[in-house]
Parts: sequence; C-alpha cells; structure tokens
Amino acid sequence: MAAETISIIIPVINEATTIKEVLVRLSSIQKVEVIVVDGGSQDETRTIAQSLGVKVISTTAGRAHQMNIGAAAATGDILLFLHADTSLPPRFDILIRQTLQNAQTIAGAFELRIDAQLRGLRFIEKMVNWRSRFFAMPYGDQAIFLRAATFKQIGGFANLPIMEDFELMRCLKSRGKITILSASVLTSGRRWQKLGVIQTTLINQAVIIAYFLGISPDIIVGWYRGK
Repeated sequence: MAAETISIIIPVINEATTIKEVLVRLSSIQKVEVIVVDGGSQDETRTIAQSLGVKVISTTAGRAHQMNIGAAAATGDILLFLHADTSLPPRFDILIRQTLQNAQTIAGAFELRIDAQLRGLRFIEKMVNWRSRFFAMPYGDQAIFLRAATFKQIGGFANLPIMEDFELMRCLKSRGKITILSASVLTSGRRWQKLGVIQTTLINQAVIIAYFLGISPDIIVGWYRGK
C-alpha cells in the first residue's frame, strides 16, 4: 500500500525569523505537502516561504480561519497543523501514519518540549504532557493531526480568535481516541522568555478559566496578547 500524503498546514504572521528553519527541515520528507497560510505579514515571511518552493496562501488574519483555509487547499489524506515556531521530531511522518492506522484513533498530537532553559519549564512540560494524556486534550503547539476526511466531517476549526484547538479536541473526543505520541515537538520559548514562566503560566490558566466561565473569546484574546 502506498504511503498516505500528509499535508502540513502552517498559519503565519510575521514569522520571518523562524519560518525558514522549519521549512528547510521539512523539505527532504517524502509524501509531505507543506502549505503556509499567511495572515498579512509585513516582513519577509511570504518571500522566504515561496523561495523554498512551498504553497503559500494569503488571507485575513486569524489562526482558526487560516488553518481552515489551508485545510481546504490541502490535497493530502492526513492533515497536520503546525505552529511556525515549532519543529517536528524525527520520523514524524512515519509515526503519524502508524498512529492513524489504528481504527480507534481519530486524531493525535506529540508531547511538548520548550526550547528554553528557564527554571520551572521542565515541570511545565511534564504537566502539559500529563494533562494531554489524562484528559486527551492536546493543544495546538503540540502539532495536532487527523485525517482530512475527519476534519471535513466535523466542519474544521470553530471560527474563534482563541481556544480553537480546545474546541476541536472537545469535538473529536466524542468520536474516537486521541493519541499522544511519546516523541516530542520542540516549540520556541520566546513567549516564556519574554514574560517569564510564572506570568506566562498564570495567563495561560486564566485564559482557560475565563473560557469555561463563558467570557467572550474576543475579550480573552485581548488579555492573552496583553492589550
């Protein structure tokens, strides 16, 4: 049986400092389609992506919207949603295909590693990975993947300015198993380095609590971005 094609969808805005390294690492992987969805970058993000030969789509800003646009343009059997500051582990493509061969598994993601040496981050990683496994609720920075047919069936990401990954997982949990792979993605520590471990953790938890309390995502995203 021929290997299924994986479409990697990367939503971006002003990621010129990170996008080249991510795309170069993906360039040698077979049966992989890379789609960069730009939400209005003012730097060289689009130019860099185009120079590396990947498909680039320009649209309005909004991560959920950008990922839905990328998914609609994808030709692969499997969709993988990747943040522009996150690197995938070796053999990620093989691991994904093997995982989705299990008929009970509807989606999956990777464990999380943060690319910084700040005190407390190793504990944060352990808690994130424990939460992901125990509650079957990985977030977007863990590189969520699922079959394109499944994504289409559930209607894609909810059009939210934040917590779109949470809503996707909540929808998928009722339909099958969400598998967390033992391999880890490596995501940038830039937000943790900018705000500090304690403040970043408090903001992240406040976002989740506010969402559960029914506060408008438009208000929550303003808090998250420090506005």
